[in-house]
Amino acid sequence: MKKLITATVILFVFAVTAKAQVLTPVHWSYGAKKLNDNEAVVFIKATIDDGWHVYSQTVKDGGPVKTTITFPVSSEYILIGKTIEPTPITRNEKVFKMDVSFFEHEVIFQQKIKLKAGQATVKGTLEYMTCNDHQCLPPDDVEFSIPVK
Repeated sequence: MKKLITATVILFVFAVTAKAQVLTPVHWSYGAKKLNDNEAVVFIKATIDDGWHVYSQTVKDGGPVKTTITFPVSSEYILIGKTIEPTPITRNEKVFKMDVSFFEHEVIFQQKIKLKAGQATVKGTLEYMTCNDHQCLPPDDVEFSIPVK
């Protein structure tokens, strides 16, 4: 019985330690603003922990995974243009041996849409990669759903 209790305590400590090591330096939030009865803009915001960065949508092949926002075809809205982003920071990253564009602290991506019935729920997926000066985390996919009323 004593061995069972000891083993359980050890497993619990390992589980807590493993959970504590999961890094989540990027936090996503979403919103929308109607421009008029037929148009709106959806906002996809990344709040990025100090020392970390998220890559632009315009990273060239051979570099890190660029941020990609995908909107499936919907009967509620159509996309107007491409997803826009602010001007990123661009610098040469030795790891990738190329100039790379990225964002620090926060970035807001914007997508204009045309509403078909005055309101919609904009769904999609974003893929992104985050790095700091010491490591990169594997690319992550995040699904979102943004009500537009």
